[in-house]
Order: sequence, then C-alpha cells, then structure tokens
Amino acid sequence: MRAPLILGRTCLRQSLPRAQHFLQCRGIQVATKQTYSRRWRHIRPPPGREGLIFAAAVALSPVAFVQLSEKDNDGTEQTAEGRMLEASRNEIKKEVKDDVRGIRWIRDSLILFLDVYLWEPLCTGTRFLHLAVIFVPVIVTVPVIWIGSRNKERDNERSGTLWWYWFLVKSMERAGPAFIKLGQWAASRSDIFPTQMCEVMSQLHSNAPAHSLHETKKTIRRAFDGRPFEDIFEEFEEKPLGVGAIAQVYRAKLKPDLTAPTDTDVETTQNLRKQVRKNVDTLIKSTPHRVPSSFVAIKVLHPRIEHMIRRDLRIMGFFASVINAIPTMEWLSLPDEVEQFGEMMRLQLDLRIEAANLTIFRKNFKERTTAWFPYPYTDFTTRQVLVEEFAQGIPLADFMENGGGIFQEEIANEGLDAFLRMLLLDNFVHADLHPGNIMVRFYQSAHPNLPFSKSHQHEDPQAQPDVTEQVLARLRPHRKEKDKKAWELELAKIDKEGFRPQLIFIDTGLVTELNATNRRNFLELFKAVAEFDGYKAGHLMCERAGNQTL
Repeated sequence: MRAPLILGRTCLRQSLPRAQHFLQCRGIQVATKQTYSRRWRHIRPPPGREGLIFAAAVALSPVAFVQLSEKDNDGTEQTAEGRMLEASRNEIKKEVKDDVRGIRWIRDSLILFLDVYLWEPLCTGTRFLHLAVIFVPVIVTVPVIWIGSRNKERDNERSGTLWWYWFLVKSMERAGPAFIKLGQWAASRSDIFPTQMCEVMSQLHSNAPAHSLHETKKTIRRAFDGRPFEDIFEEFEEKPLGVGAIAQVYRAKLKPDLTAPTDTDVETTQNLRKQVRKNVDTLIKSTPHRVPSSFVAIKVLHPRIEHMIRRDLRIMGFFASVINAIPTMEWLSLPDEVEQFGEMMRLQLDLRIEAANLTIFRKNFKERTTAWFPYPYTDFTTRQVLVEEFAQGIPLADFMENGGGIFQEEIANEGLDAFLRMLLLDNFVHADLHPGNIMVRFYQSAHPNLPFSKSHQHEDPQAQPDVTEQVLARLRPHRKEKDKKAWELELAKIDKEGFRPQLIFIDTGLVTELNATNRRNFLELFKAVAEFDGYKAGHLMCERAGNQTL
C-alpha cells in the first residue's frame, strides 16, 4: 500500500499552489441577482466546512464565461478557452476564509490539510491499485505481438498484435471515462501510434452504466433552485437518450413559465436598414422559418466523475514523467500530451463552458443560414447540468450511409461553409465534429416581414405546426429499413415541396481557438497555399517551426 500512497502524494504536490482570485483581478462579473433573470442561487459550503471556501466566492454563471471569452487578449497568448478553463478550476480550489480566527481556523485548516495530504493521496492510491488490476494483464501479454501470421489487409500486422490491440481497448473500457477518452484521443494521433492501433481505438465506446434516476432528479432540482421536480417538467422521459463516459442525456418538456422564446439570445432591435436587409436575405438565402420547442435536452454529469478523472489524470501524469525520463523516449513528449489531454477532459467537466460555447456559436451564426446551434437555458445551467433546446434532426451518419440524394451537394457545401467560417472568420471552431454531433433537419423558407401585410401580424409561435418533425417522421422509416432507393425518392419529394436542409451542431463542450501568434501564422500559411505559392508556404513552415510558434 505504501507505493500507491507515495504516488498519490507525489502527484498532489504538483497542484498545491493556492488559488488566486481570478475573476476580481480581471474585472469579470460573477453571478449576481442582476445576472439571472429568473432566480438567484445561494452557494452553501458542505456541512461541517463553513470556514472553507472556494477561490471564487460565488458560483459563476454561463454569462460570466461568455464575458471571459469576449475579453480582449491584449496582445497576449491567451485564448478564451484557456480563460474559461482557468476560471472553472480556480472556482473549486478550497482555502480557509481570511476572516476565520482561533479554534475555528485550526479546525478548518486541519480539515483542509487532511483532505489534501491524507484523503486525496489515499483515494489516488486506491484508484492506482484498481487500474493495476486492469492493466497488468495488458503489460504481461505484450509478447503476443510477435506471434501469429501477418495480415496484408491490416498493414501486414501479426494476428497476435491485432489481438493485443483489441485486449487493450477492452481494458480501457473497463478502466473508466478518462481512459475511454484517452483511447478516443489516441485514435486521432496516427503520428505517434501505429495505424491499426488507431483504427481499433476509434471503435472504443463507453460501457459506463447509467447512474440512478434519483441522482439525476437530485442534481436537476439543485440546478432549478430546489424547485419540486413536478413543477419543472410537464414531461420527463426517465430512460436516458444516451449514456456517455462523462454524462447522460435526457429528453423532457419544460413547464410553460420556464420555456424561453425562440432566439431571444440573438435578437436585437432592428432599424429600417437592417429590416430591409433581413427581408432581402430571406428572399435570397431561404432563411429558415423557426418554430420554437418547449422540449429540452438535459445533460447531467455522472456523480463524483470529476474526482475520478482528476485522480486518473494525476496517475497518467506521473507515469508520463517516468517514461519521459527514459533517454530514448523524450521525443514522445508524453507529459505535454497528457497535459493537453487533461485540459480537454477538464473542459468537459464544467457544463457552463459548453453553455457559453453554445451562446458564442449562436451569436457568430445568427446571420448565417448554413448552421444552427440549440438555445442554451443559461439560467438553469450549472457545473453539473446543461439544459438546452432539444435538437430535432437526423444524424449526419445516416446521410453518409444512405446518401444525400438530391441534397448531397447542398449538405456538403453547408458543412464546408460552416467549418471555414469557424476556422477563418470567427477563430472559434467546434473541436468534436464527428458525424454523431452533426444532424440534418429540414425547414420551410420564411416569408419577408413586410409592414401592413397579413404576415406582419404577430402569431403565437407555439400554435404553428412543427414542419421539421413532420418531415423527419417521413424519413425515419426509410432510415431504419436501409432502403437507399426509397430514401432518395422521399428526399426528392421533400425537395419538390420546398423544404431545404440545415445542419445542427451539438455537443459544443470542446472548441479550438488560436492565440494571436498562431492565428497570424496560420492565416499567412493558408494564404500561401490558396495562392499556390509553394515556395512561400515552405519558407513559412521552416521559419515558424524553427521558432516553435507554428
């Protein structure tokens, strides 16, 4: 037991510097009564720890994270993503209150000391023993990679090697969320790992069991300020839509008094010039006719998931440092890779960051018809719960499998346009764009909003038919039957009826943003490639790579 305890203690000492008051020194607004339009959360410390506080005095709202993202970098190498993550981590760092004195100060200091130097090392050591039971057989069976015949269709790998890759994947599934995500990340690093290993890793999926409905209801009630569960939802589907390594998702229908009007977060007062331009865009671009929905998707983190991932990252960092100390292994830069992976994991452990990302994407795309992002209910979003508009659509994977029919080129162009806008214009890119996170829906074009016309009269949005759901209901049977001909015929009918496709992007917990130096380097290189200037492109790569800034 001594080795695991030493391991836990060593890992923890790397993260002991006390938290700074991050928000106050940057002038960022935190959650106040004015920030929330519907409610105010009172933050209470855990029972028996009233003298212990987090580095941030109150819980941050998604609005505060949006403010962080919009803050000017002032020529520094900071990014919005980095600022949001730093604020999130500083918020949960504990310290003793400055105004605590006497016996109470001794008690609270002792509790904090025991938590940092005894409880956490003990838990980390226990977790290490659990992982050892899982991965020691993987290490012991390494010699099988030299056994078996070679398979020419699988990069000439031996059958023993392929079996070992499969065994490694199954072991990572059993190890839990951090290792599942690590395998999925490793699948994209064919520059480090063998191609066949990456291919097997790409099939890694979560086998995490769903946490109990009781835990879900308890977490959701906290997000809604303790309101009774039956006063929050008109309908709630108790079976999760999906269970991932970090969270699970439910579908529900909010009570009318909690439902937000459509697109309120991106609506602005329009003068005559903007109104005329909007009407022209409606005619030219086939602007979608939006029908709001009171159905929401609710993502709930698994209980105690943050503690498990934090300990796993410490263990990974410890062994990465050990491997990096081997003279021939420095080129892998494993500590840097683990640090990058850890940052990616931490971003997904605070759902307020995902809500802030949704808000930013909606602002960036409010004048664009190529893509749509769900509306986040920021008033009810916390670190553990994300409430967003339920996205009605068909996964892009179905169109990749059955074909896009008459919409094939249009869907491809919309996807390319959305990605290039994120990359080149916004410098705010969705970093998890696999087919499961992109859906396609169909809409009817909106009519110009002309004064004194019948269409100018305000209608009850909830009374309008949801044509998107009607179209999807026609496509779903052909999607399940895998009948490509019937699928394409139905798409042709939908096209003749005047419906247009639109992409929906979900799961925005991971984004990528370049700092000032890297963005300048990227745009200069992109311009050289676009102009077919091979000499300039090569010169830029050699010059900037030499300074390690490309």
